[in-house]
Amino acid sequence: MKRICLFLFLVWFPQVLLTAQSLRAPAYPLITHNTYFSVWSFGDGLAQSPTTHWSGQNASLLGLVKVDGQAYRFLGKEPKVYRTVAAAADETPYSFTYTETEPGAGWMNPQFSASSWKSGPAPFGDDKARAKTLWESSNLWVRRTFSLDGAGTGNLYLKLRHDDDVEVYLNGEEVYRLAGWAHQYQYIPIPAAIAGKLKKEGNVLAIHVANTAGGRLLDAGLVREEASNAYAKVVPAVQKSVELNATQTIYRFTCGKVDVTATFTSPLLLNNLEVLARPVTYVSVKAESNDKASHEVQVYLGASSDLAVNTPEQEVMSQEYTAEKLSILKTGTKEQPMFREKGEKERIDWGYFYVAVPTAAKAIQYISPVGKELTPFLSAPVGNPENTQQSRNLVLSTILPFGKVGASAKEQVFLLGYDEGYSVQFFGQNLKPWWKNNAPATMEKQLAQASTDYSRIMQQCQAFDRQMYQAAERSGGKEYADLCELAYRQAIAAHTLVKSPTGETLFLSKENYSGGFIGTVDVTYPSAPLFLLYNPELLKGMLNGIFYYSESGKWKKPYPAHDLGNYPFANGQTYGEDMPVEEAGNMLILAAAIAKAEGNAGYAEKHWPTLTTWAEFLRKSGFDPENQLSTDDFAGHLARNANLSVKAIEALASYGMLADMLGKPDVARQYKDVAQEMAQNWMKLAQDGDHYTLAFGKPGTWSQKYNLAWDTILDINIFPKYVREKEVGYYLRKQGTYGLPLDSRKTYTKSDWIIWTATLADNPADFKAIISPVWKYANETSSRVPLSDWHETTDGKKTGFQARSVVGGYFMKLLAEKLSGKQAPKAGKR
Repeated sequence: MKRICLFLFLVWFPQVLLTAQSLRAPAYPLITHNTYFSVWSFGDGLAQSPTTHWSGQNASLLGLVKVDGQAYRFLGKEPKVYRTVAAAADETPYSFTYTETEPGAGWMNPQFSASSWKSGPAPFGDDKARAKTLWESSNLWVRRTFSLDGAGTGNLYLKLRHDDDVEVYLNGEEVYRLAGWAHQYQYIPIPAAIAGKLKKEGNVLAIHVANTAGGRLLDAGLVREEASNAYAKVVPAVQKSVELNATQTIYRFTCGKVDVTATFTSPLLLNNLEVLARPVTYVSVKAESNDKASHEVQVYLGASSDLAVNTPEQEVMSQEYTAEKLSILKTGTKEQPMFREKGEKERIDWGYFYVAVPTAAKAIQYISPVGKELTPFLSAPVGNPENTQQSRNLVLSTILPFGKVGASAKEQVFLLGYDEGYSVQFFGQNLKPWWKNNAPATMEKQLAQASTDYSRIMQQCQAFDRQMYQAAERSGGKEYADLCELAYRQAIAAHTLVKSPTGETLFLSKENYSGGFIGTVDVTYPSAPLFLLYNPELLKGMLNGIFYYSESGKWKKPYPAHDLGNYPFANGQTYGEDMPVEEAGNMLILAAAIAKAEGNAGYAEKHWPTLTTWAEFLRKSGFDPENQLSTDDFAGHLARNANLSVKAIEALASYGMLADMLGKPDVARQYKDVAQEMAQNWMKLAQDGDHYTLAFGKPGTWSQKYNLAWDTILDINIFPKYVREKEVGYYLRKQGTYGLPLDSRKTYTKSDWIIWTATLADNPADFKAIISPVWKYANETSSRVPLSDWHETTDGKKTGFQARSVVGGYFMKLLAEKLSGKQAPKAGKR
């Protein structure tokens, strides 16, 4: 029997190790420096789809390895090449016939008479600087007649951008309909059955677009996708694994008789602002033989000029040169329209993108139109490719020779960087990136320093990754540590680091995918734990702009602004409504958290009159909030919000804590007493048997009381322990498959708040029980985008948002242990 048991154990135990599942990320970060310089892989296989910006727009990187003449693709996917059939306005001027009056039945048919319609050049819209024909009404109907060349009707696409709702017809048959808008060109396949009916002459493209809110826009054309013969010679690499760490994403492949490891490192080391601010990502490629023989190896990296544009139709300038012992490729828009665009998904179209390698590596570099980038790499021997200096949709190509590769690994490193020139505008003044504040700073010097520092920074990143993971695993278990890894780079890279005109740190967030606001207080608040944990100076940088806004007199209300504007313009609040209790509570609590983390209240003392104004406001209006928005505004306004009341109470207690630290005992006693009295009243008003309500006077409701986490973290202890215990016990009975709903109104949730809520648990089992469905969501969601913090607990799909900084809140458990001085038990090796 003992032998049988031993046999079963030896068979079973390795299987346990093999099935100890690693987290499958919804999307994998490759380049993560700020909201503009950001490239991701949306899927499990690095070579299964093109790489993109966090918003999903094209940001193509392409990587190949050639082994003994055979090319293998390990990174990205071959770009699509389109040939124009009927040009859109970004290529060639054209006109629509149009009307803004209901045209009657059959308006989309070829035989319809549109002789009474007007004619105007595209694009149509209400942006007077860009539209060729002004459109300011609610509806627009357009028609365009075009011819078809002799290339056939296969692989036809509608090229379209519009705002808002659109319906599109070809020769009277509907080919596309969307309730919504798309400011970037979308390429929509034309059904073969409809394309096959197109004629050589007299085809009609007819479109109706309706304005439902905001701006107006219409431009459209037809294109044909062309196949590339070059890629027919390329074999996909076999991906063996992907490993996601805090600062690195590591892929391993088999390329025939050579194994390849590709590592993407954005060295976001929060305790080293010079390295953090340097906008350079390392892409290292290691190759080693897997059959003990030697093989001739070359590596190709192609980077699209789309990394330096907002829209693909923008013309770019490119160059190849050497500087600082580096071979460099550089590209940027010809126009360089700095600070022209704002919006949640807008990309940068000023400054320059760089690809660099040491000159000692003897690289071959060239610039070519998309579709022609592989010809020099696949030719044997490599010729001297011609460089295209000015065009659209260029590819910056670098070929690095490895020479003969045997069982000992060889490595080559590519440096990818971006020089914004200026990052943001702060109350009318353009601010340089942090690294440019030293007069001699140039991008070439930053790239050279990054190259020199490579080995040292790799060691620092790997050491930090291990330490962070082990600390998180000790604190909350493996699943919690996995979630922290997943959140780390995303949270940091939704910010930009600059110095204010007076030399203060500004670490300004962008509300990616949720309005595009800059410096939003109720985005800073959930993001804060990560930065409190590793560098409170960065949290100060998130608050400094809001303090300046009030203290300069530009914001005159007795509570903080919601935001500083729309990224990259930090010139004053643009959100249409205030969140008085929300933002006042957030600022007071975070000021106290900084004091707790630093062991002194110096930062609060600097802003004491402003904090006092906000505390007085909460004393009068915070306990029983009137109908207003909070950060959880998805279900609309809510009066008497119990969790918002908790925030106000914790904020007043925080102000009392700060007063105590600043030697103001009378003020401290007064505000602690106020908070204590409010807490007692709160427990009476919110009581609902085995839990507390969503809002006062609303029995049968409930909500996550995540703001209670500060009660123990800041050691203010306004609420009795049983309040937390009662809530946690109730939450454990309300969980969905993919997490705890935000409140009783809907089944969706916010994963950052779930982790704050889990921190209320007094024992590891309850914490892990609340965390586990969040891990399951991240691992199983079908929404393959940078982590969404707002998702459905029933099916794991994102409800909205992606790539936001608020996932920095995942570090709340680690922060709680640091500020309380608790030491988690040591963990074994990862």
